[in-house]
Amino acid sequence: MPPQPLRITVDPESATAPYEQLRSQIAEQARGGLLPAGYKLPTVRGLAAELGLATNTVAKAYRALEADEVVETRGRNGTYVAAAGDAAARQAAGAALEYARHAARLGLSRADALAAAETAVRAAYPED
Repeated sequence: MPPQPLRITVDPESATAPYEQLRSQIAEQARGGLLPAGYKLPTVRGLAAELGLATNTVAKAYRALEADEVVETRGRNGTYVAAAGDAAARQAAGAALEYARHAARLGLSRADALAAAETAVRAAYPED
């Protein structure tokens, strides 16, 4: 079955910036498999026109996705969903290690460091 077309909805009334809405929806669709590795995303100009956004807004979202290793830009050939090597898991593990080292330098106990991390996770996922 061919991949479904990219489905993006930008809510102009949302407190979340349009580029972040775009970035998070593409990342979610890529990580969820709706947009498989190798799927070619629309051009910046094309997607901007389709969504009624400024080209800089779409370009900013694409740059953030590339920094997160969700997509890769192949020069003039376009932007593609990156191969799944689970960049998100690698980045999360790196951030967790950095946090643990920082907490240790601060002299926090293991229990206090874990409690602080748990509090942060609960704050980031309020719906759970």
